[in-house]
Amino acid sequence: MNNLQWIALGLLAALGGAGVTVFGKLGLEGVSSTLATALRAVIMALVMLVVALGTGQLGALLGGKVQLSGRAWLLITLAGLSGAGSWLAYFAALRVGPAAGVAALDRLSLALIFLFSALVLREPHTWRGWVGMLVLLTGVYLMASDR
Repeated sequence: MNNLQWIALGLLAALGGAGVTVFGKLGLEGVSSTLATALRAVIMALVMLVVALGTGQLGALLGGKVQLSGRAWLLITLAGLSGAGSWLAYFAALRVGPAAGVAALDRLSLALIFLFSALVLREPHTWRGWVGMLVLLTGVYLMASDR
């Protein structure tokens, strides 16, 4: 994948993330955050199943053409549990807090990913990345405290 592809996909992901926050905040009126998160998860699962079926990937898995190791299943399960916990907390926070503040705090995940990528994944970072993380932390603080 070339640089433009991952940048374009990253920007689409950011746009989708903004949609989750804005539509989610509006949709929480009169709905519990847990129910809203569960419904969102079901809708996401259905869309993902359609995509996996449409691309032949689910059929290949179910037909035995693709094998997942036990480690892959474990890590995918842990990622799913992490995501579920994150979204339960995110929608609960959206229900009671300002959308921009909640989203800003959620972006602390970028700093955590940066640290974990260095410590766990052993990805090297230059001084620019570390400065960027400090700028990010400052921005999160400023946006979250904008009241």
